[in-house]
Amino acid sequence: MPFRTLFLGDVVGSPGRKAVEVLVPKLIQSMNLDLVVADAENAAAGSGITPAIYETLREVGVDVVTMGDHCYRKKESMTLYETQTRILRPANLPESAVGCGWAIVESRSGIPAAVINLQGRTFMKPIDCPFAAVERILAQISKQVKLIFVEMHAEATSDKIAMGWYLDGRITAQVGTHTHVQTADERVLPKGTAIISDLGMTGPHDGVLGRDKNRVLRFLTTGMPTYFDVCTGDVRLCGAVVEADPETGRATSIERVNIPFEGLDPNAAPEPGGSEM
Repeated sequence: MPFRTLFLGDVVGSPGRKAVEVLVPKLIQSMNLDLVVADAENAAAGSGITPAIYETLREVGVDVVTMGDHCYRKKESMTLYETQTRILRPANLPESAVGCGWAIVESRSGIPAAVINLQGRTFMKPIDCPFAAVERILAQISKQVKLIFVEMHAEATSDKIAMGWYLDGRITAQVGTHTHVQTADERVLPKGTAIISDLGMTGPHDGVLGRDKNRVLRFLTTGMPTYFDVCTGDVRLCGAVVEADPETGRATSIERVNIPFEGLDPNAAPEPGGSEM
């Protein structure tokens, strides 16, 4: 039987969380999923994560939570990185950073799988080399597990595509997050690694990257600082499903997922955001 993994792009605010809570349990059954990996660095009002949100995501079937440049945005999240093994911050942060950048977990089918979280460098905050970081991790785990997945949180498409080619044949799949816009370049590379530049956003699309369009436009047209509240309309669950051979660890297919979620009032007031511009 093929090993099936669902990767979810950036979960944004309460609309994104609600879509995950309702749809993921159904998808686990209907798609016969072995593993669910979700980027949740925007889950708490659009920026960061809290212990309560992490627990809810885990309860509804998310096996591994990955993060990105907002991983430490909420002070209360520090306890998660100190105590939980299934929430990952970028592995190419300094070694002294709280938390872990990779994990080996047991899937629903009992087959072990590794998940690695990386962050890009182009147009991002300064961070250590992701190529060097992934090499160190692969040296530790490549003999322990066949199925290895990399989630790369990066602004530049080139960073994510380059990493895919760099790792082709050595990992099962490398998926991208951070831009909140789903790309149409999913493919399996010649040596058996599936890639996609960006999974897209699990959250409200009736705005600007999940934020209230009126506030964003006000900032862009006036230059005046404002909070970027999370919008509520056109909620979708976005990501990709990768099928792989558990014996070889090689991907056999990758398919985009873009599912509308109509369980929220599209006219509801925006969720107060935590990001100020």
